Amino acid sequence: MPHRFSGRTALVTGAGSGIGRGVALAFAREGAHVVVAGRRREPLDETVALIEREGGKALAVTADVSRADDVRALVAAAVDRFGSLDVAVNNAGVLEGRGQTVGELAEEDWRRMLDVNVTGVFLALRAEIDRMRTQPNGGAIVNIASRIGVHSRLPRTAAYAAGKAAVSVLTRGAALDHIADGVRINAVSPGPTATDMSFKQGETEAGRAARMRAESPVGRVSTVEEVAAAVLYLASDDAASVVGADLVVDGGATA
Repeated sequence: MPHRFSGRTALVTGAGSGIGRGVALAFAREGAHVVVAGRRREPLDETVALIEREGGKALAVTADVSRADDVRALVAAAVDRFGSLDVAVNNAGVLEGRGQTVGELAEEDWRRMLDVNVTGVFLALRAEIDRMRTQPNGGAIVNIASRIGVHSRLPRTAAYAAGKAAVSVLTRGAALDHIADGVRINAVSPGPTATDMSFKQGETEAGRAARMRAESPVGRVSTVEEVAAAVLYLASDDAASVVGADLVVDGGATA
């Protein structure tokens, strides 16, 4: 496949592990310069090392997406190093109070999820749009939502689902607001993916596999590479007419 992102700069938040790391690697393999962001430096450095091992170029920047100053500094660092911001993937997220009902969830866990999963996406969008709208070729943004926010039938996920539903709605509204600025915004909503977050508390690998065979029409969890492929499609010129979409990658669970 031709390198769809040669000469472009892609920013990925939450890129120290899981989907974020997989997305960062996928962009690098298609020629992008990649800026990886997260709260902890060590995992980011590991992602950069993986990219550089394959001949790519990457920059690690520590940032807390719930802090506006951190997000503005992150965008500035990307532009300072590579000269532009062509693609942004807002993937950073937390899952506090795993397995708790609304009645059990602590207020601080609720606020932390909203701060990172919703406000963090808003702050990132604002900083990314401010830069992209000044560029002749604009830019593309992909927010990582969740199939739980699209159609949740899972117990004890109400708080997390509410935040991810907000990301989906925010994506659609921002997409309509800013397509005239040359900024194209979409979302990907993964279902259970082969990362640590897809396990239920205390669940084993075999237990997760058995559960997915029962719950998912495709009979397995999605791979990180499959989610990354959806993100790259939406960020690419192949999706030039796709605006405000939420692409669900969940093996048919919400079909």
